[in-house]
Amino acid sequence: MDQLAKARAFRALHERNELFIIPNPWDGASAKVLASLGFKALTTTSAGMAFTLGKPDGGVTREGSLANAKLIADSVDLPVAGDLENGFGHGPEDAAEAIRAAAEAGLVGGSIEDATGDPARPIYDFEFAVERVAAAAEAAHALSFPFTFVARAEGFLWGKPDLDEIIRRLQAFEKAGADVLFAPGLPNIEAIRTVVKSVSKPVNVVRGGPGPSIAELADAGVRRVSLGGSLSRVALTALKRAGEELLGSGTFGFAEGILSTDAVNRLMRGQ
Repeated sequence: MDQLAKARAFRALHERNELFIIPNPWDGASAKVLASLGFKALTTTSAGMAFTLGKPDGGVTREGSLANAKLIADSVDLPVAGDLENGFGHGPEDAAEAIRAAAEAGLVGGSIEDATGDPARPIYDFEFAVERVAAAAEAAHALSFPFTFVARAEGFLWGKPDLDEIIRRLQAFEKAGADVLFAPGLPNIEAIRTVVKSVSKPVNVVRGGPGPSIAELADAGVRRVSLGGSLSRVALTALKRAGEELLGSGTFGFAEGILSTDAVNRLMRGQ
């Protein structure tokens, strides 16, 4: 599929009245493995990408993030969206430029969050946050294909766990032109259900640990489920445990049941 076809396929996933899972690869190999399993779309992870470079989440430049996103998009014949963090800058023009750059990298969707990256003032003021979303939405909708723009309200991740304020922001983001709405860190299925009922656009929920099942999220009206950096942490956990076994018991139990080199080569060839 070319970018237009991927964008249309991605938009169609959001228009169906059913939930889909959009996992988060962190490099070309993880993207190919996930594509081989039958997922219909992928989205990048800022955390997983940063971990790949030996950096903490948030420690990657726009250029580095988009180079990673292009690598993933070029590795699979699936729609790929991007975690664009806060647009890699504070101004509305930065959010808009992040959308345009994501499109140039081959992505067909992307998210912009309202977190500042400044612990002293972690969330953008309401009006400014809406301006940023409006600028990003305008850039997305001016493209030659249907780029799916996701607006994120980050209060629950940054010490502002006010559900009414989150809903106020998501409703404003919807009016400003966002195609999908996302409030990571919602505490329970009741909060998720409340958010879904408060807006008319599709809602994304991120899962990566204990909590509601896919069936429960579907029943609550969630349209898509992403996994954030959790799959990359699964891989790092397996690596850590293998190293601990080698230095501890000196055994090789970690190698039982792993993919052979030939099997991985076939996955990388798309076989």
